[in-house]
Amino acid sequence: MSRNGPSKVTDATAVALARACQVDLSADAVGRAREYLTDIIGLLETLREVDVAGVASHSVAEVIAGLHAPAGPAPPDAEPPHMPEPSLRAHDAPWSAWTAWETATALRRGEVSAVMLTQAALVRVAAIDVRVHAWLRIDEDAALATARRLDAARARGEPLGPLAGVPTGLKDNLLTVGMETTAGSRILQGWIPAEDGAHAARLRAAGAVILGKLALDEFGMGSSNENTPFEPVRNPWALDFVPGGSSGGSAAAVAARTVCFSLGSDSGGSIRQPASLCGLVGLKPTYGRVSRHGLIPVVPGLDHVGSLTRDVRDAALVLGCLAGHDPRDLNSIRAPVPDYLGAVARGRADGIDGMRIGVHHEALALPGLDPAVLTCFMAALAELRAAGAQLVEVSLPHFRRAVPTYYALASAQAATHLARVALPAEARGQAFGEEVRRRLLLGTLVLRGDGEYLERATRVQSLIVRDHAAAFERCDVLASPTTRLPGFRLGERVRDPVAMYLSDIFVIGANLAGLPAMSVPAGFAPASAERPSLPVGLHLVARALDETTLLRVAAAHEARTCWHVAVAPGAAG
Repeated sequence: MSRNGPSKVTDATAVALARACQVDLSADAVGRAREYLTDIIGLLETLREVDVAGVASHSVAEVIAGLHAPAGPAPPDAEPPHMPEPSLRAHDAPWSAWTAWETATALRRGEVSAVMLTQAALVRVAAIDVRVHAWLRIDEDAALATARRLDAARARGEPLGPLAGVPTGLKDNLLTVGMETTAGSRILQGWIPAEDGAHAARLRAAGAVILGKLALDEFGMGSSNENTPFEPVRNPWALDFVPGGSSGGSAAAVAARTVCFSLGSDSGGSIRQPASLCGLVGLKPTYGRVSRHGLIPVVPGLDHVGSLTRDVRDAALVLGCLAGHDPRDLNSIRAPVPDYLGAVARGRADGIDGMRIGVHHEALALPGLDPAVLTCFMAALAELRAAGAQLVEVSLPHFRRAVPTYYALASAQAATHLARVALPAEARGQAFGEEVRRRLLLGTLVLRGDGEYLERATRVQSLIVRDHAAAFERCDVLASPTTRLPGFRLGERVRDPVAMYLSDIFVIGANLAGLPAMSVPAGFAPASAERPSLPVGLHLVARALDETTLLRVAAAHEARTCWHVAVAPGAAG
């Protein structure tokens, strides 16, 4: 592609790109690749409409440098979060109804053993996941061994961590020692890491029991969990609907109540979008707040690791265990970890009196925004106002450019990193799924020639960062719907990847700006002839490193609603 305009995409163009990125395409695949590239280039061309004269390319390193704590050595890892006394819990409720916070409290009090909790979780996985397909693999022996060690430690009177005995699962792009990690791809089948990544290590240190690994779109590339060589994950709210992606397995496992919480990764909405579709809380922290060490990199400049939970308190609890400087991650932020649970308690008890919630009404006129989603969003704003917040209008002038900016940047980084996977061309063509091949082709195209798309994307990213900074001069938190639709059926959008990409338009901006963001349950779209009743999410974004404000607002909303306690039909077992 040249500065004089896009070249015509032909079969020969697609073949040339495939050769350049060492992917072998069949005759049918060449035609599909040509159609895809034509459509996505049309999207990237909209970046030419943006005036980037005098705008510098975005620099992650410069942003991180500005977020470090004042001069001095890196602060130590965060202390385990304070665990206040819990409210009363129904002791006759099944374990699957408990939150992670309640589960850990029950273990510390001796009301239940870690072995009992682990066995109960394994039984639920066996009974329920045959329909949901959230789990790629379970390591029963290792999980029970961890549980026995926790029970022995408690018997000796040793202090237990804030997640003691809580069963969990990790998205299969997070490294786990002794447990196969594939990133959802056949290419990595059989690879067993020699060490834990930062996420598994910190969860184990907090006392969590890792049951196994959760399904994802291959290499994290997708918004539906259908881009997989394995069984597609199904949404526990409607088994013929997608759970979202790419952390769809992580979301479905929690929505099906096989675990209290899970970990996912998010480079363009991959935690928050499935959280919305599955009726959960999905939290993506500030870029660099949680280490990326042990996350299989595909889009390292945009990758975040976060949690999927049933309520806001659990999100705060897990973040407190994960956050903190890690010298193994060059973009890890050296800054103290605040009291996230305290922020939730304040939001629940005191509300958010005087806080300013920014609303970008232009985005609400977006074509394709489902009326039921808009209705739930307006109801959520009313609850925030009733909790004491003031609604203010903000502007995000480059909102509609977030999707093409993201796909230019993400595909280029993906092509660069996956090029390091040493396979013969024919093996790459057979081993990679179609969506990964699409991203490789697109990334190769973006990187070729004078690289104008990539250059423009890095400058538009700077403008998107500026837009958010200007908005936060007027407000404390930005609010929007999480997704345009409550969900869609399996197979409905597989052949229209651009429409799939555009479904993430509300969530991508927070990744490009590196800001903390979360989706919280905000109601249900009513059943219709086209779909059953499905969850809808409220999306919240805060300033960098201001997860406390984000959690406080989310907790205030949750305290006034009951959407988070609803149980998906697919959780019955």
